[in-house]
Amino acid sequence: MIIKSETGIEQGELRAALLKSLEGKTPKKVLLLPPDYTRMYSGAGKITAAYYDIFTEMNVEADIMPALGTHEPMTRAECLAFFGERVPFEKIIVHNWRTDVVKLGEVPAEFVSKVSEGLVNSKIDVEVNRLIVDKSYDLVISIGQVVPHEVVGMANYSKNIFVGCGGSSMINSSHMLGAFYGMERVMGRDFSPVRRVFDYAQEKFLKDVPLMYVLTVTTNRGDETFIHGMFIGNSRGLFEEAVALSRELNLTYVDKPLSKVVVYLDEREFKSTWLGNKAIYRTRMAIADGGELVILAPGVRKFGEDDENDRLIRKYGYVGRENVLRLVEENADLQGNLSVGAHLIHGSSDGRFKITYCTEKLSGDEVRSVSFCYMPYSEAVKRYDPSKLTDGYNTLPDGEEIFYISNPALGLWAVRN
Repeated sequence: MIIKSETGIEQGELRAALLKSLEGKTPKKVLLLPPDYTRMYSGAGKITAAYYDIFTEMNVEADIMPALGTHEPMTRAECLAFFGERVPFEKIIVHNWRTDVVKLGEVPAEFVSKVSEGLVNSKIDVEVNRLIVDKSYDLVISIGQVVPHEVVGMANYSKNIFVGCGGSSMINSSHMLGAFYGMERVMGRDFSPVRRVFDYAQEKFLKDVPLMYVLTVTTNRGDETFIHGMFIGNSRGLFEEAVALSRELNLTYVDKPLSKVVVYLDEREFKSTWLGNKAIYRTRMAIADGGELVILAPGVRKFGEDDENDRLIRKYGYVGRENVLRLVEENADLQGNLSVGAHLIHGSSDGRFKITYCTEKLSGDEVRSVSFCYMPYSEAVKRYDPSKLTDGYNTLPDGEEIFYISNPALGLWAVRN
């Protein structure tokens, strides 16, 4: 089922579509898998709440497990802001990517080598949260946003299962596969090596899971989210339709490389560079050699989303692709946490442009210790005031031209050629 709207799907139309998606189904127990608060503009919180209302009316037991991946568990306040008042906090199940998973099988080394053009030649374990294969659930609904992504090309669909609800082996291996292959060859594209691995895993190991996807394509204006497309079902063709719409709405092309880009990170959404580096991933194909990326990050207070990842980022820093590959080869702690190695590669410009983080919860010494430049947030906002800037080109009072982005999570920016 596909529903589209240029202006955004209204609440009544959304509920009607969700009811229609359940026609012919008589579930007794349902597992809902929405994204977490870091996807606050996905529309998934509204959809999850609507499904929860419907299942309550049907006397169907419904559990909700946000697809956290490696992120922090959602707080009570975040759940309230994301899902609304009608979804009880007690119904939220926390996914632990290190301990709560079962292995379903393996993606063979030969397949990984083929899709990566020989860059990666090792097998990948397929791990998911044990609840996904729990036979007590007769319907599993994966909800999430299709949008350009630095690891898989286009986010969501089976990524919500294998990464959002996946285990450390799959998360580490898939992230490093994407990093080895190269972000510029992946972002905004469907058939990336990582996506092909997920397709293989879904076809081989999820056949017996009563799985239904609800995929969204959105834009936002301020805090208002507009759901322009909703794609409901299990076929890959629906995902491909969503990819096409996202490429139309979420990709921004510029005619020439940008000398200075300023990106704002909403403090409610971005509390770590693990998330905040979307400002780097999503803009790097638009920034000129010798240019500068200024990241306004009032909420960023740490580097990794969990303690071990934070420790490793502080230890090694964003030192560039070639250095990180060497460090991975030489250090067992990185070999055991390949997603950190991939993140360090993604978070560096490889010396091509300057990256300045503007924080108030991380000190200048901390920011510089991981190879970023630093400017105090209070100083940066005097020059780059988000309340006075508009998305796109801005000319400052002194004549400097900048390109401003209010939310890097919802798009991808690139030079047209």
